[in-house]
Amino acid sequence: MWRAAAAAALALAVAAGCTRAGDARGELPPSASAAAPRGPQDRPQPAGQQFYVSADGSAALQAEALRREGRTDEARELDRIADRPAALWLGGPDAAAKAERLTRLAAAAGRTALLVAYDIPHRDCGQYSAGGAADAAAYRAWIADVAAGIGDRPAWVVLEPDAVAHTLDGCVRGALADERYGLLADAVRELGRRPRVRVYLDAGNAGWVKEPDRMADALRRSGVRDADGFAVNVANFYTTADSAAYGRRVSRGLGGARFVIDTSRNGNGPLGGTEWCNPPGRALGDAPTTRTGLEGVDAYLWIKNPGESDGQCRPGAPAPGRFWTEYALDLVRNARR
Repeated sequence: MWRAAAAAALALAVAAGCTRAGDARGELPPSASAAAPRGPQDRPQPAGQQFYVSADGSAALQAEALRREGRTDEARELDRIADRPAALWLGGPDAAAKAERLTRLAAAAGRTALLVAYDIPHRDCGQYSAGGAADAAAYRAWIADVAAGIGDRPAWVVLEPDAVAHTLDGCVRGALADERYGLLADAVRELGRRPRVRVYLDAGNAGWVKEPDRMADALRRSGVRDADGFAVNVANFYTTADSAAYGRRVSRGLGGARFVIDTSRNGNGPLGGTEWCNPPGRALGDAPTTRTGLEGVDAYLWIKNPGESDGQCRPGAPAPGRFWTEYALDLVRNARR
């Protein structure tokens, strides 16, 4: 499975418990452009990445459990998720150690880690994924620890899903909103000091903030000019076409900033246009790749891990982030072959 890894890297990865390989799917080795000057207009589009696929991913672990139970057909279906690279979400006191472990495994395999930094104070406005750092000082220390955990290894980081959009929908207001913009700008700069890290600041989705110029202004206040761009559709279901159109409108307000799209669950688009919490009938979207063929779009990424719950918003749904086998199987079965 490790077609291009050297023998020493293979030994290190296996010793660390990594048994799944990232599937290059025709892409080029990681780009040397990761060390280029910071800023979305100054950084070239990545020529190609082989993103890391973790053996510890929730879909991979569940597929192995199903095999042990003799449910091999369902396990093979879950492999369609488990064999694709998906982001590791970081929050709480163990984030730096998790970032270090994943980036070390990825680097040993000659691949790039996908990470989500998700610990902003007043996270998710007290909703399903409530939590986050206790205050501004705690958050700055947390980000510094995460950056140190990544070190000089290659990683793409999506920064704080929903954080900017919540300042525009009135959930975070006044002084708290100003503080949040400053924290995000500090986080962009802190992560950006790592020469092989690309940072994408979350910018909501096509159905949330209806005025792209407002989003562009909020992203500027949040330090997007020091990032590699922004991310759209994180953990949501809007189609790739709608997400790309929304991203281009925001990009124009930022002088051409590049962006990435979360395609993990957008194969059938949204349900009713608005329902975001475990809506039924959804499907896997485009596989992760940097070969999007779309101007300004650096990558399709699986930022949300397909099969992990959005929250206990439907009967039988587990807590946010917990794997839900039945939902994952539906995403696979509804996907275009």
